[in-house]
Amino acid sequence: MSTTTSTSTDASNPLNVAEIRLDFPILQRSVASGKPLIYLDNAASTQRPRVVIDAMSDCYERYYANVHRGIHTLSEESTRAYEAARESVAEFLNAAAPQEVIFTAGTTAAINTVARAWGDSQITADDTLLLTLAEHHANIVPWQQLAERTGCRIVFLPLTSDGRIEDDVVADHLRRLRPKLFAFTAVSNVLGTEFPVSRWVEMARGFKTTVLVDAAQAAPHQAVDVQEWGADFVVFSGHKVCGPTGIGVLHGKEPILEAMPPFLGGGSMIRTVTTEGFVPAGLPMKFEAGTPPIAEAIGLAAAVRYLQRIGLENIRAHEKRLAQLALESLSTIDAVTTFGPAIEHRAGLVSFVIDGAHPHDLAHWLDRRGVAVRAGHHCAMPLHQHLGVPATCRASFYLYNTELEVERFGTAVADFCRKFAGRSRRPASSH
Repeated sequence: MSTTTSTSTDASNPLNVAEIRLDFPILQRSVASGKPLIYLDNAASTQRPRVVIDAMSDCYERYYANVHRGIHTLSEESTRAYEAARESVAEFLNAAAPQEVIFTAGTTAAINTVARAWGDSQITADDTLLLTLAEHHANIVPWQQLAERTGCRIVFLPLTSDGRIEDDVVADHLRRLRPKLFAFTAVSNVLGTEFPVSRWVEMARGFKTTVLVDAAQAAPHQAVDVQEWGADFVVFSGHKVCGPTGIGVLHGKEPILEAMPPFLGGGSMIRTVTTEGFVPAGLPMKFEAGTPPIAEAIGLAAAVRYLQRIGLENIRAHEKRLAQLALESLSTIDAVTTFGPAIEHRAGLVSFVIDGAHPHDLAHWLDRRGVAVRAGHHCAMPLHQHLGVPATCRASFYLYNTELEVERFGTAVADFCRKFAGRSRRPASSH
């Protein structure tokens, strides 16, 4: 990794993006007949720095073996590295103890684990679950499945016209509904809205409501302090924090994890098994049935350490600057409608539509010019139904994106509108 990450030729930029880009091999390639890659699909999945690639290769090349029960050298070395990865993630989250960190297959698997292990044992037909309209399907469908199993009710918090939720609306729903669970995203993957996690958790605590926070879009871009947040559960995915796919994190407060029954059964998650039954293992093994994602955990640890060295608040400030530039650029194009709040309430992404054009057509146009974006409903169909559009185009930024890339993205969108929407940029003087 580059050692100089806090200096830049631009005094307003907390990151040395030119040096950071050298850490990511994939950013050196060209696409679309020789055009430099402009990767703006970071909300879907980020790229991996060399330190992550090397950490996983080192595991596979030098010491990989199954963990925890082996007596031989490779198993013991793999076990030490795997549990050291848990400690690194616990530090990244400021968890009270490493055993509060459960490795899962991703955010979706983590939420499903809570829905099954906690939900099936705690939720009845008389209970209410409170969600928001801004949720990813991963934080909707598991609760809908729980409702099918138990008969409980699900209520969705409404959004303001700019994609926020007022505190008094949250307070009113908590007071009237007394929900058993409040599950919400820290950052919307469509609107970019940053929700006030600590405040809402504190409000929910007054009604003895269990809280799950989906931090999939927060953990890569801002400091996540689970003790400060105070939520019962916090979840995120490795592949969105420069780590590998196939691994995610379920953080839970130790008392609630201890009280939950295991969800998946099999190897590793047991203390004893007889023909009459079993006794589960203690934390964290109780929720890690089977062979765990060993190399992936090691790669995830390398990723979070990398982000910590750069500084999550530096990353957040950089992304907000890029998002502001993108919003300003798109605002000059008559045919474009953007969604989401002002930059002070927004993370580093912008979703938008173009009059008379499908987002898939725009995404293809941009791809032929080297710009990678995401088009579709972004696994948030209820939110898109609320917005009145079937799909949006989303540009999402990360620590390795540059102002020049945002400029080229804006120019390409304007060119598309001139050709297909019949409209072009407004004069700059109109703002």
